[in-house]
Amino acid sequence: MQEKFEQSVKNMLEIIGENPQREGLLKTPTRVFKAFEFLNSGYKQDPKQILNDALFESSNNEMVLVRDIEFYSLCEHHLLPFFGRVHVAYIPDKKVVGLSKIPRLVEVFARRLQIQEQLTEQIAEALMEHVGAKGVGVVIEARHMCVEMRGVQKANSTTSTSALRGSFLKSEKTRKEFFTLINSAKQVRF
Repeated sequence: MQEKFEQSVKNMLEIIGENPQREGLLKTPTRVFKAFEFLNSGYKQDPKQILNDALFESSNNEMVLVRDIEFYSLCEHHLLPFFGRVHVAYIPDKKVVGLSKIPRLVEVFARRLQIQEQLTEQIAEALMEHVGAKGVGVVIEARHMCVEMRGVQKANSTTSTSALRGSFLKSEKTRKEFFTLINSAKQVRF
């Protein structure tokens, strides 16, 4: 598999007019393989296992928010990076999940070929399904290199997506609390 991948990188270099045998490019096919292996490592991880390994009984029924989770992913259309921050909140239903598992969940899905809309949905669905939350809210704010480096070439533009489930979708009060907490986070830093 690795050999086939590396040969494809060599072919690509030749197609764009480069010499894959020149000194600076000799190890590039191996480096690209290792980079893609890491950047797509989410395919080898199971969201259910990550979340279920850290579920704890709790009487808490108030919103839990983990915000400003940095992520990096690859656009499935151009294989170019997009990156930004994820804000994830949920309302527990007799169980809470270990706080570190929420950023890990983000990583599982971000480390796959993605589009931002799908990434947002996958995080929300996984929390609803595997944690049994009463509701989930996910907001992603990201910059896309496929927008900034090519095509329309609009540097520093940001795309925002949201996914609301359960009580976040049904209750205006819950939704308002979620968005207020996210927006207030931009003003307060420790």
